[in-house]
Amino acid sequence: MDLSHLDEQGNACMVDVSKKDATEREAVASGRVYMKYKTLRMIVEGNVPKGDVIATARIAGIMAAKQTSSLIPMCHQVPLDEVRLEFLCNFDKCCIDIKATSRCCWKTGVEMEALVAVSTAGLTIYDMCKAADREMVIDDIKLLKKSGGKSGEYIRKPETGG
Repeated sequence: MDLSHLDEQGNACMVDVSKKDATEREAVASGRVYMKYKTLRMIVEGNVPKGDVIATARIAGIMAAKQTSSLIPMCHQVPLDEVRLEFLCNFDKCCIDIKATSRCCWKTGVEMEALVAVSTAGLTIYDMCKAADREMVIDDIKLLKKSGGKSGEYIRKPETGG
C-alpha cells in the first residue's frame, strides 16, 4: 500500500490536491467520556462550578475542527461548511456519547476535522469536571462514516459484543 504522505525518498510531505476536483464531503466521528454517576448527574443538572459543560464542549469541538490544519501537520486547510456536535448523556453506562459531523465542498476530506472535534469536546468535558472526577476516561474515538471524493463512501461496520 502506498502512503500518500511520503515522497519518493520516504520523507513526510503534504499531499498535492491542486488537480483534484472539489466534491461534497461529509465525515461523522464519535467518542465517549466515562465518568462517575455523580459527575454525570452534576453535568445534567447544571451544577458544575465551571459552567455549562455540554455547551462549552460543543463550542470547543467546533473551534477545534476549524483549527485542524494547525494541529495535525499534514492536514490541509479545509473550508468547512458545517460542524455539528451532538451529546447523549447515558446514565446506564455512566458516560457522555459525543458525535461530530463535518461537511464541506472541497478537494480533500473532513475526517480529521470530525475526529478533532470529538477529541476536543471530550477533553473539554474532562477539563471542566476534573475537580470532581479525576477517573474520567475518554474512549473509543473513531470514524463512523465518510463520503465524497475519489475513495467514495466508508461506513464502519456495526460492532458486535463479545
